[in-house]
Formats: sequence, C-alpha cells, structure tokens
Amino acid sequence: MTPLPVGKLDPALLRDLLASATKPDPRVILGPGIGRDVAVLDFGDTALVVKSDPITFAADALGWYVVNVNANDIATAGARPRWFLATLLLPEGRADGDVVTAIFAQIRGACDALGISLVGGHTEVTYGLDRPVLCGHMLGEVPREKLVLPTGIQAGDAVLMTKTVAIEGTSLLAREAAARLLEAGCTPAEIEAGAACLYDPGISVVAESEALTSAVTVHAMHDPTEGGIATGLWEMAEAGGVGLDVHPSRMRVHPLCDRFCALLGLDPLGLIASGTLLAAIDPSDVPRATEACAERGIICTRIGTVTTCQGEVREPGPDGWKPVRRFDQDELAGLLAREGS
Repeated sequence: MTPLPVGKLDPALLRDLLASATKPDPRVILGPGIGRDVAVLDFGDTALVVKSDPITFAADALGWYVVNVNANDIATAGARPRWFLATLLLPEGRADGDVVTAIFAQIRGACDALGISLVGGHTEVTYGLDRPVLCGHMLGEVPREKLVLPTGIQAGDAVLMTKTVAIEGTSLLAREAAARLLEAGCTPAEIEAGAACLYDPGISVVAESEALTSAVTVHAMHDPTEGGIATGLWEMAEAGGVGLDVHPSRMRVHPLCDRFCALLGLDPLGLIASGTLLAAIDPSDVPRATEACAERGIICTRIGTVTTCQGEVREPGPDGWKPVRRFDQDELAGLLAREGS
C-alpha cells in the first residue's frame, strides 16, 4: 500500500470518509465537508460555531499560531471566537518546563489579543514525536441572523481577497527553511523580516471578517490554509456548489513571499496561506467592503466572480479560460519532504 504524502488528505478520499460519517442530529446546522471551515450548532437565537485545528510547523511560535488559525475559522462564519481549549503533546526527552511555559505564554498572549478565554485542554509528554504538536479547539458564537455559511455563496457574487498571498507561508519559510534561503542568497535581515510576518501583517483574519460583516451582507467566507490561495478557491467553490473565475494577476503577493518562492522554486499560490480571507459578496457592495477594510488598514481586492459552472475554478489563459492549479500537497510540505528525503 502506498503511504499517504505529508499534508491534507486527498480530497476524494476525504469526501468518501465524510460521506460515511454518522448522520448528525437535527441541531447540526453545518456539518463536515470539503471547504467547510467550521461546524455550526443550533443554540436557539444563537449559533455555536466550533473548530479543531493542529499546528505541527513553527515550533518556536506554536501557541500564537494555534490560537490564531482556529480563531480565523470561527471568523469565517461571521462569529466571534470566545473559548479555547488546547491539547499539547510534547516529545519524550526533548521538552522541559521552560518549553511548556513559553508555549502557554504564547497561548495566553494570543487569547488576550483577541478577547478569548482559555477554558481547558490536555497536556502530556509522549513517545514517537520529534517536535511538539499542539491541537486547538475553538468555540465562538453569532446571532443566527448574522451567521455566514459557505453554502450562501451565489452566482454573480464578487470574490474578494484580503491582504497578500501566503503571509503564513512567508513566515514559515523563514522559520523552517532559513538555512536553505541563506544559501540561495537571502540576507539575515530578509529572513528576520519574513519570520516577523507572523505578527505584521499577521495571520489573523478576525479584523477583516468583522469589517466586512459590519459593512455589507457577506454571502460566504473561507480561510485558505494548506495548499494556498489556489486550493482555498477550489475548496470555496466545492463547499458552495459553484464555480469561480479568478484573475491571479490581481492577487497581491508579499514581496518577501515572492523572493523566497523564486529562490526555492515554489509557487506562492500553493503556499500555506493563513492571514488572507476569501469572501463572496454582491458586486454592488464591493466599494463599501473595500472601504471598511481600508479603515482598519487592511487591503481588500476583488479577484474574481462566482459562476454557475459547479466545481470549476478557472483563470484566463492564452486560449480562453483554463483550470486553476489545485495543489494536492502544500508547497511548504513538499519542500520539507524533499529536504528530509
């Protein structure tokens, strides 16, 4: 049997697995599915939005990462992240009290920055690991009438993208592939600046979610992660049962991301992408949406249009529209796998 590659499961395999899942009870508003960032449960006038996501990269910033990536998914439903639980697995013989203290300080700092309460979890030292693994579990809430679901996307909607491509990937390349980048010609200052992208412009999309939902009616939002913006667009289309026509030339790429990817032979559009939010809104609302984000210092760009071509994500080509590449493995995961082989 062929071993599975590093990264997300193959979408076809995952689709089959989810199809065989236990039928949810009637209070499940949104259950599992490709491109669905969260589950949503009916609590009367309020919807409870829940998410679970691990961090396996960025060992030096695990706590900050885990809170923010889980909060991002909660924000895609228009919800406010409120309560957080952490499951921390530490490698046998490689962790001490200082390591645990640093991770918890990062968790507390990230929670405080977003107004989130740490309410529980689990910690242990376990065998078979070569680095700490931190799994986050986030809960949030939103009034039912303000809930945003991936199925709300509509043909004719404008597709928006906030900030720049692969903020998270830029930081992770600086942290996980620094030696390779230095060998390729990057300066230590560029590596340091790339690593700092974790905090500025930052990987949180909570602010832009709040800006958009307060200014316009948002039909759907998605938080692209592994597989980058390109795969995030495919996931958004599948979750909504629609097609997307997009223009990669309109997608802003952080200069350091562009440089790192050029030196390492990577495609920025396939690089892990927390820090960017994808949203679908009525085209007439685009000016108000971009202005609301700008008031918070956030770039927001229209990159495409929703179509009725279900399951098709296309970009302009020399002979008409062509499929956007879907990355079966994130560019960072592929790089690290090659480095380790």
